[in-house]
Amino acid sequence: MEFSPSFQQGKLIKRYKRFLTDIELEDGSQVTIHCPNTGSMRNCLFEGKRVWFSISDNPKRKYSRTWELAESDQGHLIGINTGRANQLAEDAIRTGVITELQGYSYLKREVKYGSENSRIDILLRDESTTSPKQDCYIEVKSCTLLEEGQGYFPDAVTTRGQKHLRELMEMVTLGHRGVLLFVVQHTGIDSVQAAAHIDPEYARLLTKAHQSGVEVLAYCAEMSPNCSSLIKSCPVKL
Repeated sequence: MEFSPSFQQGKLIKRYKRFLTDIELEDGSQVTIHCPNTGSMRNCLFEGKRVWFSISDNPKRKYSRTWELAESDQGHLIGINTGRANQLAEDAIRTGVITELQGYSYLKREVKYGSENSRIDILLRDESTTSPKQDCYIEVKSCTLLEEGQGYFPDAVTTRGQKHLRELMEMVTLGHRGVLLFVVQHTGIDSVQAAAHIDPEYARLLTKAHQSGVEVLAYCAEMSPNCSSLIKSCPVKL
């Protein structure tokens, strides 16, 4: 995924009211930008470190700038915009990077499914007439929490994430593939684990889902102010 134009740079002052962030621009002026992340952003907020943002030309937006990347104290890059995760996943499927999700002729985003009124992030379907593959329901999660060298998800209690695990298990019982895909948007993370110390119910459901046949994958992103892409798989500790 190439960014045109490339992201611009500033320094983090503070994030507040969930969706707002104050930054200092390179000329020393201060501005408020939009923070497109509903999570706690635990261990992602490093005041005084570099941040990168995109600029929208939509005149209806109150804040034209959107926070995209952050730099940690250790020099790692962190993808702040969780909305990028689905596009990264789609691009990696289409280009063959995610080897486990190949062989399908149809890809659609945000499809209604399940008994709890959800929308699946990505639906793959094989439209061949002879021995077609099972439909594949893929839930994408952005992983950015790094603690003591380990990557974790989620960074806060997520009842929505718990619902998605139940929906994936339901798809498996109906004879489809159910896949949970962690998109790792943190260059310091090389393995992913359920954050039982933050959301024990999510950790319990993830174990149950895996035992029920839900496939759990994780792929790491290479990120820069110019482009971002998934480049390799990484282990998931279950």
